[in-house]
Amino acid sequence: MLGPGSWIIIGVVALLIFGPKKLPELGKAAGKTLREFKTATKGLVDDDDTDKKKDDKKNRDED
Repeated sequence: MLGPGSWIIIGVVALLIFGPKKLPELGKAAGKTLREFKTATKGLVDDDDTDKKKDDKKNRDED
């Protein structure tokens, strides 16, 4: 795991590379990407749960 010193160094390097104007935009884009990914994976898990419930119900009906 990274310590506080490592995070400070990473932040300073990112600030030097991208500049103070571009850095907030990059943070926003990263947050939006993570949010979309989380929503997409949640949808996949919900689909799997629905399929499993259908299979369980079908198996009970056959018995």
